[in-house]
Amino acid sequence: MRGVRALIVCFFAALALSGCVQTASGVASAPPSDLDFMAYGKPHDAAPAMAAPGAGGAISAVRSSYAAAPLPPSRTTPYRLDAGDKLRVVVYGQEGLTNTYAIDAGGSITMPLIGAVGARGRTPAGLAAEITSKLRNGYIREPSVAVEVETYRPFFILGEVAAPGQYPYVPNMSVESAVAIAGGFSPRAKRDAVTLTHTDNSTSSRAVVPLGTPISPGDTILVGERWF
Repeated sequence: MRGVRALIVCFFAALALSGCVQTASGVASAPPSDLDFMAYGKPHDAAPAMAAPGAGGAISAVRSSYAAAPLPPSRTTPYRLDAGDKLRVVVYGQEGLTNTYAIDAGGSITMPLIGAVGARGRTPAGLAAEITSKLRNGYIREPSVAVEVETYRPFFILGEVAAPGQYPYVPNMSVESAVAIAGGFSPRAKRDAVTLTHTDNSTSSRAVVPLGTPISPGDTILVGERWF
């Protein structure tokens, strides 16, 4: 009788152990979440994941927007002159004509012999061609002219900065560096974005832009006030 009982006990023990092994073999570790993927990137040894139909939701949409977001556009158009720019005009072999000229409020420079020359809206190369044409018309047989910007017209920064006003423009400036030149943000300033007004060829555009946005001579930056 005792042998029969021992045999029954061994039989049920074997069944229990078999069930535990099967249960353990069915346990799987959770795959890395989409947030980990966005923050740290995909591990080098990770196998490609197969997404279930309809899966992904908001996280997948955010990931797609990061991948598809275009880089901020850069201004690649030639620089257009306007009032306030100071130009170095070189007429080779003509010391009396070579000088620094400021573009006046009317958008022109005034040179000996040829008088007023319209500069507003022209590129430096375009202005050089216009001066060459005027000098060739009865003054110099084969003039050679070069024009470069010696000092750019200023930019303006208004609103919630320590010292709003007009400041000299430096090439490759951004909104952030302009704010620094104006003494930094005031305590009430909205610090994540500003309103930038750009005027080109008598047309103006206005947009809310981040601090890394490049600015151009003559631009106006408005730093707003935060509401909380």
